[in-house]
Amino acid sequence: MLVDLWRGLGVYRSDDFAHWTAQTDNLLAQPGRGTDDGVIGGHPGVVVNGDRAFLFYFTHPGRTPDAAHAKLDTTEQRRSSIQVVELHERDGVLSCDRDAPTFVDLGEPPAAPAHYANPLIEQRADPHIFRHTDGWYYFMGTVPEYDRLELRRARTIEGLATAEPKTIWRKHAAGPMGAHIWAPEIHFIDGKWFIYFAAGEAEKIWNIRNYVLENSAANPLDGEWIERGQIDTGWQSFALDATTFAHRGRRYLVWAQNDPAIKGNTNLYLAPLASPTQLAGPAVRISRPEFPWEQVRYWVNEGPAVLVRHGRIFITYSAAGTGAEYCLGLLSADENADLLDPQSWQKSPTPVFTTSEANGIFGPGHNSFTTAPDGADLLVYHARNYRDIRGDPLRDPNRHTRVQPISWRADGTPDFGVPVPETAAPSPR
Repeated sequence: MLVDLWRGLGVYRSDDFAHWTAQTDNLLAQPGRGTDDGVIGGHPGVVVNGDRAFLFYFTHPGRTPDAAHAKLDTTEQRRSSIQVVELHERDGVLSCDRDAPTFVDLGEPPAAPAHYANPLIEQRADPHIFRHTDGWYYFMGTVPEYDRLELRRARTIEGLATAEPKTIWRKHAAGPMGAHIWAPEIHFIDGKWFIYFAAGEAEKIWNIRNYVLENSAANPLDGEWIERGQIDTGWQSFALDATTFAHRGRRYLVWAQNDPAIKGNTNLYLAPLASPTQLAGPAVRISRPEFPWEQVRYWVNEGPAVLVRHGRIFITYSAAGTGAEYCLGLLSADENADLLDPQSWQKSPTPVFTTSEANGIFGPGHNSFTTAPDGADLLVYHARNYRDIRGDPLRDPNRHTRVQPISWRADGTPDFGVPVPETAAPSPR
């Protein structure tokens, strides 16, 4: 329970609604820096969206004891605003970063279009679209040269097609992070930006591991990206495609990695995080290539993506080689289950998203999830518009980023349908 104390927000916790314990540190007890007129906030409200919670609060300069504000005329003192920040819980304590306010658009969101113009972005594989609370959509993907990380943003998903990409990091000339720069994902965690990506060594290009960059700027296109190094997963082997999600106050990492003791190329692993860059416990294997469709050309489970809906945790993943055989599989667990128990995860025995010969779309995979402005769930993935590839599929640059809506069945499971056919290019926005 949050209570406006006129010196911040008091936080009270109860297990039975009869006995309440006050948190030692109040929320919003000190003025913020500029973004909310430098005053103490009050009159709180909380909104929960998926696995994230947001605090709404009211400010006006007349409530601050600051001498400068006391000199304002009565009109200025009554001027008010609504601020929004994300709430975080750690070890039973609520906190928020009031110097990182959220963009609030009080207008009615436009409905998601029934169809998006596809491909959305050409020659960008492993696409990741992150919708942030500042009102922007952020996009990253693997570039064909495998040599750099690009970031772009737009107010709409369609706008990403024409948004100017910015190179924010380049591969090293020697040593780790020197080759095969793959599958970048951008996430906003505890008030900072993090990019997870895979990279090989300049001299040993297949010594691929997962790495992290960090940026504390409000706009990730600004500020400095700091290398936080390799994620230690507990053993050294081929590893890639890390992603992260939070559930019930706990953050997890999911990724693909080779286990030399198991036949095949890569399996999926899950572990709790102590911080965005460090595991809090040992990894557990939640999937390995066991069905024939996961073993075409290569025995692969990779590219996990997480969607929390309808009381379940869904993890899609990509299977098999990177040609027309590439497809999506699906894992799911009850939201109340122990996610670190491999037995909690159920696996679809058949792929859930595959090549569509009829629509001319081949090898759909390595997806991410995002939402339209009206909250509709969207599938973001790459695919080619032809089957036959000359040479190594990894050297073919034409894996294009595509977007299409997700349907939901009556039992609460996602229906991804089939890859939609290509459409005319979107007009500039």
